[in-house]
Amino acid sequence: MIPSIIFSILFIVLAIILLMGKGDMLIAGYNTASEEERNKVDIKRLRIVMAILMVITAVFCAILPLIGNNKTSQLAAAGIFIAITIVGIIVANTWAKKK
Repeated sequence: MIPSIIFSILFIVLAIILLMGKGDMLIAGYNTASEEERNKVDIKRLRIVMAILMVITAVFCAILPLIGNNKTSQLAAAGIFIAITIVGIIVANTWAKKK
């Protein structure tokens, strides 16, 4: 239970850092992109998407101990988390691009 709480707090802190505009180097891909590629991305929108994904991850970390050893619940939670992650990737690659 304690590790889940610690990871939840960590993800919330990272989300806050991103929303403050200080954590661009923590975004995978953006950090290693060339200047030309960075100019194609609306960084404010990308920060919002990443912060939302961090908060969702924090919630999942917090509820994992509550699920217990029920295999069906674990698979359902994993499926939901994977679906949310895929939607987040799609949104990050469409909504966060400059037009």
